[in-house]
Amino acid sequence: MSKFLSQEWFDDMKNLAESQPERPNASARMQYVVTGAPDGDVQYYWVLVDGKLLECALGELAESEVTLTQTYDDAVKIQKGELDATAAFMQGRVKVTGNMAKVMSLLPITNSPEYKQLQAELGRITEY
Repeated sequence: MSKFLSQEWFDDMKNLAESQPERPNASARMQYVVTGAPDGDVQYYWVLVDGKLLECALGELAESEVTLTQTYDDAVKIQKGELDATAAFMQGRVKVTGNMAKVMSLLPITNSPEYKQLQAELGRITEY
């Protein structure tokens, strides 16, 4: 079991994400900020190219196209599938700065069967 939002957890996510299908033009350099985590705020990033997660790590991403900020509680709920990522975005629970069109183009992926399966598999090996 890896601890939610630890580097080990991100490594597990990247390994599991290798099975995700290619999605042409689903590319983005995304910075995430999770506030109020047990050990303080957490910053991490993703680099997606054609739907493939090439990088996923703690820290800041130079030249990110978009930054998404959410509370720790909401991040946990999204990961557990208790809060839909699109709904959280629409309700303002996930704050977005930067290229909004990029985020909007990626939101449908979060409702795909493949992504839901990845989320469930990752949830089974996550310690919250």
